[in-house]
Amino acid sequence: METRRLGRLGHQSTVLIYGAASLATVTQDVADRSVQEALDAGINHFDVAASYGDAELRLGPLVPAMRDRIFLATKTGRREVDNAWAEINRSLERLRTDHVDLIQMHAVGDLDELDKVTGRGGSLEAALRAREEGLAGGIGITGHGHEAPATHLEALRRFAFDTVLTPLNHALTRQPGYLAAFDALAAETRRQDAGLMIIKSGARRNWPGEEKPFTTWYEPLQQQEYIDATVAWVLSRPGVVGIATPSDVRLLANFVQAEQNRERWSVPDAEAVLDRDAQYSSPFIAMPI
Repeated sequence: METRRLGRLGHQSTVLIYGAASLATVTQDVADRSVQEALDAGINHFDVAASYGDAELRLGPLVPAMRDRIFLATKTGRREVDNAWAEINRSLERLRTDHVDLIQMHAVGDLDELDKVTGRGGSLEAALRAREEGLAGGIGITGHGHEAPATHLEALRRFAFDTVLTPLNHALTRQPGYLAAFDALAAETRRQDAGLMIIKSGARRNWPGEEKPFTTWYEPLQQQEYIDATVAWVLSRPGVVGIATPSDVRLLANFVQAEQNRERWSVPDAEAVLDRDAQYSSPFIAMPI
């Protein structure tokens, strides 16, 4: 699997990043098999969060045996320094490691949330302490919603975040100003040599009803042709390091196959396929609370 440099952190991350939110509600046996599937595919970057249900607990028993082979990232969604510090240490315990390679400020999708993180007594202070004490390597920021790219650009003006995890897919570019905001963010990450990673590449739309056969909070793309198209399209964007795989273990194989197929795709061909789906739309039109 192709690797790309994760900005100034220097890690050669695989273009598929294991989205460990997929482990939130599965058994340990399922988690074991899914993580092995990722390792067998060559994935070397694992991303989890304190708020992803039991995901850290499912990943934790597997970490010691593979710790020296993977880049390990987690996230804190707390906004106050003391609460964030406690959550970071709890994550280390759950992950059975004495350090993570990246601690990310989680779910910062608008300026109000960014103010809480970067203000006096905010969670960024806890991340800085974790880095100073060797509990974390880099410090990143993540977020959802239509304002995320613009918010993350402002975040980079306030602090030299090592990485950004932001949403992108072809449907989102139909939102007014979204692509321009994303391109401005991508340009700034390149200027600062920060690693740019993508979430929601596999989103199709909001769930149309109560039935939700996947554990993703959005309805995912399911047909291999569409998954091939979105992976090829997102990884063609300048500056993108990698894509976090969706939060359902059953979709991992589709994304691995799409990564293998992507050289066959041109950007216009990928867009033409995705545009055939009349229901393809932003997953942020109606986000869950």
